[in-house]
Amino acid sequence: MNHSDRKILSVTCYGHFLSHCNMLVFPAILLPLSSRLGLGMAETLELGFWMYLLFGITALPWGLLSDRFGARPLLALFYVGAGVSALASGFFIDDPQILRWTLAGIGLFSGIYHPAGLGWIACCVSRTSTGMAYNGMFGNFGLATGPLLAGLINWLWGAQAVYVAVGLLNLAGIVFLVQVRTESQKKQTSHNSTNSSASWLGFGVLLVAMMLGGIVYRGTTVTLPSLFELKGQGIYTTLSSLLPGTLSGNVVATVITSGLYLVGMLGQFAGGRVGERFDLRRGYLAFHLVTIPLAFVIGRVTDVPLVLLATAHSFFLLGMQPIENTLVARLTPPGLHSSAYGMKFVLTFGIGALAVKLVHLVESSRGLAAVYPVLGLVSILLVLTIGVLIRATPQLSPSRHG
Repeated sequence: MNHSDRKILSVTCYGHFLSHCNMLVFPAILLPLSSRLGLGMAETLELGFWMYLLFGITALPWGLLSDRFGARPLLALFYVGAGVSALASGFFIDDPQILRWTLAGIGLFSGIYHPAGLGWIACCVSRTSTGMAYNGMFGNFGLATGPLLAGLINWLWGAQAVYVAVGLLNLAGIVFLVQVRTESQKKQTSHNSTNSSASWLGFGVLLVAMMLGGIVYRGTTVTLPSLFELKGQGIYTTLSSLLPGTLSGNVVATVITSGLYLVGMLGQFAGGRVGERFDLRRGYLAFHLVTIPLAFVIGRVTDVPLVLLATAHSFFLLGMQPIENTLVARLTPPGLHSSAYGMKFVLTFGIGALAVKLVHLVESSRGLAAVYPVLGLVSILLVLTIGVLIRATPQLSPSRHG
């Protein structure tokens, strides 16, 4: 990669890290926050509904604005808006009604990242699949660091300090952004000036697949910390007997979740390599296909088997993202990349936010473990949709340039 590629990726990778960190601190402190507010777990989870919904449904207008004004000013708005909203969440942590809307602000401004950041990579980074892989790995680092930071800070200083820290991390993003010259975002590399693979029919089918994937992704990420805390009591008991001092079940669960997402970074790297070596569509199918049997078993096991199966599930569920993002770049015209990613994330995160309602419904009636077989059924529909994608599009040969 050249100097311009590395500068762009320094901004987009940090932004990807933050966008997921912003979303994952909430489920990581779900049970302690429920206790602090005097609410049930399902009621507390619903406080985050607007955060997750706005994170997704604003992606298309943010993408249109990014295509019109460029990624750089949109990412500046992301860092400042999400930072201020997180600080407000810390200040109003004990008022559920105000907290609901400060969390919504985090989702609103965090929704800028994916259409703006991924559109910038698709437009201007010379090796799209590799750029998407590195960017995805930092997103996974955010998935890992979010629960870990939230769990440790909550343990030491409480939930209020969690959101103060998140706010400061977001505001620090401006430091990365000012190091990239404005003209870097306008540089269209020659290999992306045309796109012979563009297919709106194929992209439409891909949108359906990504919508279903968004439901599985969100349903998994909002429940894993609590699932580990509730069904990992054997691990907690063992660690408590080995380590001196007071160790909370929440800290153990969030550390396990963080480790799981760090392993998921290897999945992102593997997905990037697959995207450069094999037909993108078939690689996409293979990664999702593996998640199905894992989803049906996760809810039935406890302790170490639970951790191992959940790690494998996340490896493939997260590892397919560089392939998916390269498919978006290959099936849409270059001048509409940010808008195309906006459409993607309206469905994957906006419609995916319905997974919060789905989790609430299933958890209230059947228990938390029953969520995962339901997500497995959604993954079956997803794999069938990818089959339609393969029939509707020509072979998308691997390319070092996305």
